[in-house]
Amino acid sequence: MSAIEREILTQPSYWRRAALVAQDQAGLLPRARERVVVVGCGTSLHMAQAYAAAREAAGAGETDAFPASELPAGRRYDRLVAISRSGTTSEVVRVLDVTRGTPRLVITAVPGTPCAERADDVIVLGFADEESVVQTRFATTALALLLAGIGIPVEADAKAAERALAGPVPDVTGHDRGAGWTVGLANEAALKLREAAGAWAEAYPAMEYRHGPISASAETTLVWPMGAVDQGVLDAAAAAGSQIAPNGTSPLASLVLAQRVAVALAKARNLDPDHPHSLTRSVVLP
Repeated sequence: MSAIEREILTQPSYWRRAALVAQDQAGLLPRARERVVVVGCGTSLHMAQAYAAAREAAGAGETDAFPASELPAGRRYDRLVAISRSGTTSEVVRVLDVTRGTPRLVITAVPGTPCAERADDVIVLGFADEESVVQTRFATTALALLLAGIGIPVEADAKAAERALAGPVPDVTGHDRGAGWTVGLANEAALKLREAAGAWAEAYPAMEYRHGPISASAETTLVWPMGAVDQGVLDAAAAAGSQIAPNGTSPLASLVLAQRVAVALAKARNLDPDHPHSLTRSVVLP
């Protein structure tokens, strides 16, 4: 069993543990009605997108999410949250340098790193650190922590993920689509298929699918909804020739299933899902 497979299996228990950390560290997490910006790179960016949309939908306060390299200059926020598994990502280090004066929380797997040293507050999820280059459990555990911080329980997702882990791995590739806070999860599902398996996968907000991407639909295309998706979109995808994957009850569990698919597809292609081509654990720029 590869490292990433072992790490995928631990996610439900780690989400429960993250919910307890959220209770213990509640004073460090964004407060209600604060104007918050969340930054990250790659997988961490997708978790930032999911949290930002979920926080606003929960009425907890205005929340933006940006790639760490694209934070607009001049915007004022009450708090910045940076997600970085390694704590060494160059773009995150730089954004922490240029936002001094704004309370900055770093969520990481490793203490004493450049990101942690620059932060005002740090939550270390060391138990969720990973051996694989490809992120799975750290990212979803960080998201579980943040969701618990705005009162969204993770137990139902953890149970759904356990069922997804116990069942067979679907034989799927294709498009992922989400709506609302699950757009970030759809982005992440597509990224897992691309980076671990070198598979063509794209992600869109559900209503955007008909504005161009539907033209790529074919009998070999599978559309995989993440979360609630308008039935009219799915009907249009089916009419265009795509297969439609069943929509699970939990978007986080659907992401876990996509992770499993990415690993299975990588192995079928004789690829190493722990060490994909040209990827490293952390991107540190000169």
